[in-house]
Amino acid sequence: MAELPDLTVFAQILSRRFTGKTLKEVEVKITKKLNVSVSELQRALTDKKLEEVRRYGKTLQFQFSGGHVLGLHLMLRGALELLEEHATLPKHTVMAFHFTGGDGFAVVDILKQATPTLDPVPVKAPDALEISAHDFAQLLAKRKKLVKEVLMDQKVIRGIGNSYADEILWDARISPMSVVAALPEKIVSKLYKSMLSVLKEAISAIAKENGDELRGELRDFMKVHGAKIDQSPTGAKVRSKKIGGRSAYYTDEQKLYP
Repeated sequence: MAELPDLTVFAQILSRRFTGKTLKEVEVKITKKLNVSVSELQRALTDKKLEEVRRYGKTLQFQFSGGHVLGLHLMLRGALELLEEHATLPKHTVMAFHFTGGDGFAVVDILKQATPTLDPVPVKAPDALEISAHDFAQLLAKRKKLVKEVLMDQKVIRGIGNSYADEILWDARISPMSVVAALPEKIVSKLYKSMLSVLKEAISAIAKENGDELRGELRDFMKVHGAKIDQSPTGAKVRSKKIGGRSAYYTDEQKLYP
């Protein structure tokens, strides 16, 4: 699943390539996840200029002239593919955008779960890269769930998924099985700093690798998250355990706060 760093880079690439261009056609091949009719979507977006592409939590948002916004959640297996003029649509296309000049991009998803939403309702949860240290501490205060579950809860803080939750917790040396309310104040501060540094470093690495192309999710630089990673960079054995139905990867270097 695409997480905050991937989506941030996708938004940057799409902005560079398509901002200022007019959407000539939007094709919808899979309609079950769309919150409006295809004709309503087309009326809202066709012949409108793309003004901005930004990441919003774990979604992309496309701001068009005329005031409409299209939100896009790629879900578990969704991906983006650039299109050249007159190109055949990729297999498993959910929808495709064709701009002035002939180029465009497609949303593809073998599971057909990628979700487009016209004019999505804003959510209250803060973004992981925008929240202050003070607000982060207040957000975590007295919560009795496991720290990994809280980091991944999009109703608490937006943008972090399974992969980067593991990377952040390893960087902060906090066990994913720790209870949030048990974290000392200085450890919460350390977690906040790790969250920012891990996410920003990942954005830089992905942006450098992708250049101006949409290459999909990148995980090659992960330190502990991944079934094929046996040791952390410091030589500790990487262990795995299910937390909330998802695999958590961690090492004994990470302290448990029960």
